[in-house]
Amino acid sequence: MTDYTALAERYIAAWNERDPEARAKAVAELWAEDGGYTDPLAAVTGHDGIAAVIAGAQEMFPGFVFTLGGPVDGHHDIARFTWHLGPESPASAAEPVVIGFDVVRLDEDGRIRGVYGFLDKVPA
Repeated sequence: MTDYTALAERYIAAWNERDPEARAKAVAELWAEDGGYTDPLAAVTGHDGIAAVIAGAQEMFPGFVFTLGGPVDGHHDIARFTWHLGPESPASAAEPVVIGFDVVRLDEDGRIRGVYGFLDKVPA
């Protein structure tokens, strides 16, 4: 049985990893080699493409971090969860700048086969 919450936490940690080598390692551990990531702004396949999308998001929002936005739900080989992107400082209790919703599909080994992301709130 898959621990969907642990999977989502590792996924969020990969999006927050700033060191390129550690980020590449996290992506390789989470995603299948031919795994993909698709959202309204990107559609990539493979570890290098996924790591590049994560790096691009970090460059676009320096000093911000991703957090889970609520409980993780899953069944069979599918998980879904909401995430928030906001200031790294815990003193800033402001509303997240970006709110998204991801659906993750796993392969038979429990690695990510595909992520399908949706953006519910974006900066104007």
